[in-house]
Amino acid sequence: MSALLHAIVVARATGSSATAADQLRRTLEATRAQSRTLDAVTVVACGKIQDLEEIARIGGATNIIKAPDSTSFAAAVSLAEEKVPAERSIWLLSQGTEPEPGAVAALAGALERGPSVAIAAPKLVDAGDPSRIVSLGVSMTRFGRMVPLANGEMDQGQHDTDDDVLGADIRGLLIRADQRQALVIDAALGGADEGLDLGVRARLAGSRVALAPAARIAVTVGGEGDLPRGALRRAYAVRTAQLHRRLAYAPALAVPLHWLLLLPLALWRTMVDLVAKRPRRVLVEWAAAFTVLVRFASIARSRGRIRRFRSGGWSQVDPLRASAAQLRERYDDGHVDPVRERDLGFFSGGGAWAVLGGLAVSVGGFFSLLAWPALGGGALLPLSDTVGGLWRGALYGQRPLGLDEVTAADPFSALVALIGSIWPVAPSFMMIVLWILAIPLGVLGGWFAATRVSDRAGVRVFVGIAYALAPTLLAALTAGLPAAVLTHLLLPWAFFTAAVAHRSWGASGAASLLLLGVLAAAPSLAPAIAVAWVVLVLLTIVMRARAGIARVIWLVVPAAVWFAPIVAAQLGRGTPFAAFADPGTTAAGHGAARDWLLAAGFPTADPAGWLSFLGPDFPVAQETLVWVIALFAAPLALLALAAPATARWRLGSGLVLLTVLGLAGAIGAVGVQVAFSSGDPVALWPGTALSLAWLGACLAAAVTLDVAPLPGPVRVLAGFVAVACVAVLAVPGLTAVARDDAALTNGPTSTLPAYVGAEAAGDADVGTLIIAARDDGSVAARVVWGESETLGGQSTLEATDVVISDDDRRIAELTGDLVSGTSADAAAQLGEFGLRFVLLADGGDLSDAARSTSLEAVTAIDQRDGFARVGQTARGMLWRLDADPEARQGLTTAERATAGGVLTAQAAILLAAILLSVPTGASRRAARGMPTVLGRGYEEKR
Repeated sequence: MSALLHAIVVARATGSSATAADQLRRTLEATRAQSRTLDAVTVVACGKIQDLEEIARIGGATNIIKAPDSTSFAAAVSLAEEKVPAERSIWLLSQGTEPEPGAVAALAGALERGPSVAIAAPKLVDAGDPSRIVSLGVSMTRFGRMVPLANGEMDQGQHDTDDDVLGADIRGLLIRADQRQALVIDAALGGADEGLDLGVRARLAGSRVALAPAARIAVTVGGEGDLPRGALRRAYAVRTAQLHRRLAYAPALAVPLHWLLLLPLALWRTMVDLVAKRPRRVLVEWAAAFTVLVRFASIARSRGRIRRFRSGGWSQVDPLRASAAQLRERYDDGHVDPVRERDLGFFSGGGAWAVLGGLAVSVGGFFSLLAWPALGGGALLPLSDTVGGLWRGALYGQRPLGLDEVTAADPFSALVALIGSIWPVAPSFMMIVLWILAIPLGVLGGWFAATRVSDRAGVRVFVGIAYALAPTLLAALTAGLPAAVLTHLLLPWAFFTAAVAHRSWGASGAASLLLLGVLAAAPSLAPAIAVAWVVLVLLTIVMRARAGIARVIWLVVPAAVWFAPIVAAQLGRGTPFAAFADPGTTAAGHGAARDWLLAAGFPTADPAGWLSFLGPDFPVAQETLVWVIALFAAPLALLALAAPATARWRLGSGLVLLTVLGLAGAIGAVGVQVAFSSGDPVALWPGTALSLAWLGACLAAAVTLDVAPLPGPVRVLAGFVAVACVAVLAVPGLTAVARDDAALTNGPTSTLPAYVGAEAAGDADVGTLIIAARDDGSVAARVVWGESETLGGQSTLEATDVVISDDDRRIAELTGDLVSGTSADAAAQLGEFGLRFVLLADGGDLSDAARSTSLEAVTAIDQRDGFARVGQTARGMLWRLDADPEARQGLTTAERATAGGVLTAQAAILLAAILLSVPTGASRRAARGMPTVLGRGYEEKR
């Protein structure tokens, strides 16, 4: 006797009621046209559907159940199943499914092959393209991941002999009558993996799922019964279902372990998603993990249902799990690379020779530095002697300067710590290495930046040389400005990656790290970079690169997170513009150039150092020399200005805009004074903004040399003249060390006496009060903790502070008592503050007033009880306390919580950017499939 068949059709008023009605009409017409007559048809209408009763009557539906629109597919089937007689097998359909006339007969035939067949599964094909398979069975991995077996394949009958599968799509399944009680759809799965779960439970109950490839059902992709619409909603449903099934299937003793691992697993998969360049999945992972984490009742119901009807073990499921070969076939992006490897021509095109030439020039110009243990002068300071000390200065917490300063560290401190960690044996020596390698690294960065604008070897070498010999870099090298040097070296790499950030997450992640480094070394570039970023976002929108918008937006996220504590602190003080202060040591007296000299690319009043190179006795007036020297920048400027008139005017105009942003930033910087050095205001260094302008000018000139409608020899001559003029400008800077005309000095390895360094070795809480006499007879005082003042220990919050704090008052009062002899308990006060030493700094050539103040201070301190005079040192006169001072006060509970939150946020965003930037095989193949040079065609439209 043939089985009684009852169809359940779930309809939902998605989109519009009329659309749902039309889909339902076609589905009911298809059920009515079956070669084997159905015994009954029940329609479950979720929401209001137009002309429902009329459609059901014409379509032959025997029952109509109305349910709210929020009713899920599983809940709708459950409502209908309650009214279906127990002796009937049920056929699960939804609106938009159109079974061919022989579908139910084929399914019933599969069900009647034997009593072990609990479910018969059809072949689902695309309603828009019936030759393409939507689903024909599914499997799962060892860890529960659902694996489709034939999705997306062309239907050529290749699977028509398949029979046994682990599960199938829920749409079109025919469930045997005597198995209905055991095979109830699990509503907790949320519309994903429902057919797979039924198949697994059937296997555990001693039954199986049989395929019926002859039963073809056309389905609408994304229709009722399919996964939710939208990539994120689909991913959330699939991941939630997988985690739920994992807890439902696990042995009882393993459930607590799986539950405890939900959040660690989400963290691991977050890192995997970032490496795989799928950042949109991160929120999905965490949302799914938290959802399953609190579903105790749903998990208990699912496990109870399995336990009640289970008659076999997982050995009945294992043979049908997806194999490694099936996984590779389904998900591997392929091992054959159809795109031939591209050679950028770094070695064959002269790039390597240019870098080696730059190294030779740098060694010749800075040869004496190789014999120095550390680099000093200008804004240079020693680095901490240990890796731990380097990174301690980069964290939120107590600062190594000030009495009890607890603030955020400058991002520049992390950059310094990273550089110093490269050579842990002697971190300070890395500054010397940086100085020696600055010019060849500038050539390398400029050459790679040029690959985005030209594929001509000569043009790329031109950019590398012109950028490496820029007056801004040489001025920073001779003046001892490490932040400016790092900015100049990082900018071309930031351009190289940010220019194609819309193409891939790998480029976006790398660019975000480089922009963080640029802004860490030069916060004053933030306005110019912000404008460039807004333009890039708008261009991405105009090019309709929807996938690229999020990648471009990400560019500034790491920098925003890392600078948030600094910006918040400055806003709290009412000094928001102080967030743009130059990091590191505040060095005064760099003599900024006039506006027109800045516009020519020179950051100081002495253009490229030529005035001091020629000397005051040169027979030409200095004002005339300034104009003559500035003219040497004209060839490069003319080539840059011609770029918008070339065939690639879009790229040329963008690069000229970048140049203008840099020039505007430099002109604005010299008028901004937010930091102080010994009480004197210090303007921002304009050279970092000029580095941006110089990069834009070099690249714009490269566009002109690449595509200008001029004969080849003329373009070669123009490029040669421009780079020769830049080389002439570089002569004073390259010879400054040999002529002893640079601010660089041999060391020091410590700014404190060696006696203090020996006491403070391994103890960062040894405090020293440093007193310095000023020319007007007053004194300045500051507190230093540890072995020395360090470059990474400097703080822009301290350098820009305009408010006199309680700690400042205490230090001022204590210093006044020490040098004037008005207090008898000065030593006790020092001990209360945790300070062990007092250093009267040797200021070199002192004014009469300063010398008098110093002598009075020495006399006053010598006459006090509680002080032991160590003696005269290279850094000045040193005293120590007779008694041991109190321990330095640690962080409060609130400060520890703040420090932990800041560290967690900064580490998380940094890790995310690093993982995004890690190249994978797929990302490299995708990159090779895109042109390196920008502005050729409209490949960025995607």
